[in-house]
Amino acid sequence: MALNDPYRSNEFVVEIGTVESPTVSKVSGLSMGETDTIEVPEGGTNVIHKVSSGVVKFQPLTIERYVDGSPDDALFKSFFETMFKLGQGGQGSNGRRDGSVVKKHFGQEVFRFAFYGAWVKSASFSDLEAGSTNLLKQTIVLEHDGLELIVS
Repeated sequence: MALNDPYRSNEFVVEIGTVESPTVSKVSGLSMGETDTIEVPEGGTNVIHKVSSGVVKFQPLTIERYVDGSPDDALFKSFFETMFKLGQGGQGSNGRRDGSVVKKHFGQEVFRFAFYGAWVKSASFSDLEAGSTNLLKQTIVLEHDGLELIVS
């Protein structure tokens, strides 16, 4: 009996809109959704039934990427600025984008996490420190309207 080779978590790209970003080093928050639990006591007993609230919530996606002077730097800057309109007052969540986290295995797509209506909640950079050998990293947090697993 042959054993399937499990997928490694290191081969992936992020697509925002139609642009693929290969400089992303980590994505977290790949939750398929979560709902709250409501506890309903059964009258006259000590039994409690648990039911779903019916409201599905999604964790924000956190994307980490190394700043390297590539076109990705401008892509993420532009996405951020559509939300915050620096110097002109914020625009809220008007600048939404669909996208995907595409999982590959030896160069071939095996599945993707499609996300919908994403907007930039925050963007930050790692600390600058004289004498350090650390690489400059950008962290972008995206809120979104849902995540869907699409198997190739």
